[in-house]
Amino acid sequence: MGIHALPLTLLLAVQPQMQAHSQAQPLPMGEVAYQMALLEGGIPELQLACADAARFNLKPRLQELRDRLMLVAPAPQPFPVVMANARALLTCKAPASAQVVLNRFGPGPRQQRRQWLLLDWRAASASLDHRRAALALRRLANGDLASLDQEQLVVGVSEEGEPLTRSALDLLADHEAASGQLDRAAAVLLAGRTPGLVAARRYGRVAEWLQTLGQPSSDDLLEAALDQAAADQAWSTAVDLLRLQLRLNLQAGGDGSRARQRLERLSRRLDDRYTLLQGSGADPDALDQQLRSPRQPGGHAVLGESRPAGFPVIVPPPRP
Repeated sequence: MGIHALPLTLLLAVQPQMQAHSQAQPLPMGEVAYQMALLEGGIPELQLACADAARFNLKPRLQELRDRLMLVAPAPQPFPVVMANARALLTCKAPASAQVVLNRFGPGPRQQRRQWLLLDWRAASASLDHRRAALALRRLANGDLASLDQEQLVVGVSEEGEPLTRSALDLLADHEAASGQLDRAAAVLLAGRTPGLVAARRYGRVAEWLQTLGQPSSDDLLEAALDQAAADQAWSTAVDLLRLQLRLNLQAGGDGSRARQRLERLSRRLDDRYTLLQGSGADPDALDQQLRSPRQPGGHAVLGESRPAGFPVIVPPPRP
């Protein structure tokens, strides 16, 4: 019973079409075809039967198919068979069983490792195993969290049948937060480098988490993020981080003097009067009348990512 059993696969694929011609409403796979798939089919036939049973929510069939998939390809198996088996179990709505199958084969190098980690994430996410899902994404990043910002993962399908995607960075933050690791979740989003509305939404979430964590933890996280932004010469990100630090300090009852001074120094270096006036606490409507943000179309300055000559790295002053 191999992974490729073409005649039976064709029978299972054609059988729903025959029903569609003879019936006004679509019907599930017939009993004879189902029993053939269950008793004689390989992984492809079992996956087709799983898709059919899932479509019609036939729970007894789903359970029988899951049990069969756990036995059809006993370990050890080559990488393609393990992956196909795990995908079939996901189709059968058995993500925890898919994780068991994936554990039979350790991820190899490069592309094989990437495929294994992405499927492991899918299985862990579907089974709400947030710790394992987070671990899979962190291993995918391989120490470079910012790289997840460009990784778009499929999280569902639209009504039109189009795949719905989200940034792996946001997904990792969600998993960390769901695991109760708010400090790790905040650190993940602070590693992002996508500007504009995406950054604004992320900083809003970070602010909520940092308020929950309290002042010492939030200061440590923001200082680490500022150091990384300076190392990356991401000066627009540094400005946004200092604004967030100022906002949180004021909300906590502080005077915001340290964050304000650093924001003013950085703003002067970048010739960004808009940021400087915002940091002074001026009325936002009045600011809009005076000048537009340099990060808006038509603004008077551009806050680029390249480092000007002689521009100092942002280093927080020594703490007492």
